[in-house]
Amino acid sequence: MSSEDAHARRHRDIEDLLAEAVAEPTEGWDFSWFEGRATEARPSWGYARSMAERLARAEAALDLQTGGGEVLDEAPVLPPLIAATEGWPPNVEKATRRLSRRGVVVVASPEDAPLPFADAAFDLVTSRHPVVPRFAEIARVLRPGGTYFAQHVGPGSVFELVEYFLGPQPEEIRRARDPYAEKAAAEAAGLQVVDLRAERLRMEFHDVGAVVYFLRKVVWMVPGFTVDAYRPRLLALHERIEREGPFVAHSTRHLIEARKPSV
Repeated sequence: MSSEDAHARRHRDIEDLLAEAVAEPTEGWDFSWFEGRATEARPSWGYARSMAERLARAEAALDLQTGGGEVLDEAPVLPPLIAATEGWPPNVEKATRRLSRRGVVVVASPEDAPLPFADAAFDLVTSRHPVVPRFAEIARVLRPGGTYFAQHVGPGSVFELVEYFLGPQPEEIRRARDPYAEKAAAEAAGLQVVDLRAERLRMEFHDVGAVVYFLRKVVWMVPGFTVDAYRPRLLALHERIEREGPFVAHSTRHLIEARKPSV
């Protein structure tokens, strides 16, 4: 094969990868599409399992920003009263289809709006990767003695990838989502933080299509991301992965458990 033919083959390969990643739907939080194309280590605390254990003991629970309802649907046993909120319309539709058969009421609610529930309505509030945890509202809807149990995205998560496309980020952006700042915010809202754990976890992207799909799905990483806008960087990244192997980044996660005082 001539060098021109080889170059054309690589070009076709990347165009196929890009087209496939652009065509894939992004609603919900099902990441099975990444199998064999990207990996991410999981936190040691096993959030979905621990959440399911608490749901099995709860009387009334609320799952905030449920996505497509995937994590909530993993729980074998749900409380007698169970609701979920979601702000993105395609996810509201997907979560409703998935969860209604299990008796979950899915409420369309913007992430920055007051929660559409009465005071002290729930003994358990959960969330996996909320955009912003609104602790005053969480405290309001919790019953005395109730628990907020969640896994949050931590500071500087996947910033190797963010900065590959956007360049170095200001320090205040890198420090956003600090677990100890969130602990202070929870306490300011009247909650008692009883557990706080943080981990930094290795991620690997094995092809440029996986990067494109990730950035289309996790839209706040590179705001306004499109293939056309970042084509030169994507072409360079494709060549880098072909030459050096997977693109390595690190996610940050923290587990937070907070309780509303009984009196």
